[in-house]
Amino acid sequence: MNALKVIIIGFLAGVAGAYAGFHFFIKDAVNRPQADTAFTNVHYDTPAYPVTIPETTHPAATSELSDFSMAANKAIPSVVYINSIFKGTSYSPFDWFFGGTTTQTQVSSGSGVIFTRDGYIITNNHVIESAERIEVMYNKKVYPAELIGTDPSTDLAVLKIEEKNLPAITLGSSKDVQVGEWVVAVGNPFSLSSTVTAGIVSAKGRRIGILEGKFPIESFIQTDAAINPGNSGGALVNKAGALVGINTAILSRTGSYTGYAFAVPVDIAKKVFDDLVKFGVVQKALFGGNVTEYNFQNARKYDLKTDGIDFKGVLIESLDKEGPAVRAGLKPGDIIIRINNTEVNSQSAFEEELAYRYPGDKITVTYQRENKTATATITLVNKLGTTEIVKRKIYSSASLGAELEATDYGIKVFKMKDKSILKQIGVPENFTIIAINRVRVKEPEDVIEFFEKFKGRGYIYGVNSAKQQVEIPFIIR
Repeated sequence: MNALKVIIIGFLAGVAGAYAGFHFFIKDAVNRPQADTAFTNVHYDTPAYPVTIPETTHPAATSELSDFSMAANKAIPSVVYINSIFKGTSYSPFDWFFGGTTTQTQVSSGSGVIFTRDGYIITNNHVIESAERIEVMYNKKVYPAELIGTDPSTDLAVLKIEEKNLPAITLGSSKDVQVGEWVVAVGNPFSLSSTVTAGIVSAKGRRIGILEGKFPIESFIQTDAAINPGNSGGALVNKAGALVGINTAILSRTGSYTGYAFAVPVDIAKKVFDDLVKFGVVQKALFGGNVTEYNFQNARKYDLKTDGIDFKGVLIESLDKEGPAVRAGLKPGDIIIRINNTEVNSQSAFEEELAYRYPGDKITVTYQRENKTATATITLVNKLGTTEIVKRKIYSSASLGAELEATDYGIKVFKMKDKSILKQIGVPENFTIIAINRVRVKEPEDVIEFFEKFKGRGYIYGVNSAKQQVEIPFIIR
């Protein structure tokens, strides 16, 4: 009975409290006039920063800054999906006796851009460098792709598919790109085909130290357009839909986009494309030395004046003893401020300027030494120190049923036929042979001669396309 009284009294007290609260607080607040600035309407078709629009502006023009449909519609048909297929093979000492191996097919994906109507496609080298077989998916069809050539120093590669009348992308100029300009990235992130993101150009001439090769060229376009794994090799276009860069890298601690994305400038990509198609290898034009950033720290390193200095130009860090720069009279510590009529204020700008040139080209370098300005004419050379055009040398061996090419590390074998002796003993596609039976091989003839004569047990040491060191035991009867 007492418990029932407590419940009834509690219920009545709650009702009374609710009535009082509504009458003295909620009712007064509802009747109280609201401030006009309590809420702000946001229109997502215009920028989030103040824009002054004349009264005579047509309503459609207000969305021009953020409408990228024209750029997307022009670029999407020119971006393809790329599958790189690799069979990972593991070996053990028991394979020597039993001949067993373990293989596992791996597939990685990326993007590519149609450069010509007859089937030439440009992509990133890192998209296809581990591939034993490459497939291009376009317009719901799958095409086998031929690898025309690669350039690790710019992270670019060229593929070819057998198709005609393809929608080649419109080429722009990266030199005309301005910081703050809107750009659109088109690619296949996370296997999501034809994905479009937009952002602005955050910076130009970025050097982030990710490229390989003896003479890496880094002068990236930085953008805040969202780029994720799978976007690599895709298109970065301006608002007119013209290609200005090949999406290449992101800076991230998580592996996904965090606001920093980088693209190879299209002007560099065009030079690499032309060289790979014409010569099979990119022509590197070298001045015979290395430059570094001209700043306070490096100026002190060379005992140069630091007070009241603008630090414009690049500093010569080292020179080849008999290189063209030395012959032209340059010295370490000189400050290069101009190549021909183009100012160079960073290492990436200097490297980019050379990237457009060929061995044998002459350039006029303006430099400073001891507060005096002078000029020098330099004849650029190739990596061998000559002015000749370097061409790719591929040996086709009928006896081995494969093609071979000398590299810096050994002999690369590829395009192996099904009956190739190399394929039969377990050598994978795009394998680089470094040694056979502990003897280094340096020329394709070394490999051809060995397998034309050898009988018995042996082993091959080399590197597969995934850059894994592998020993392959074999028996030839």
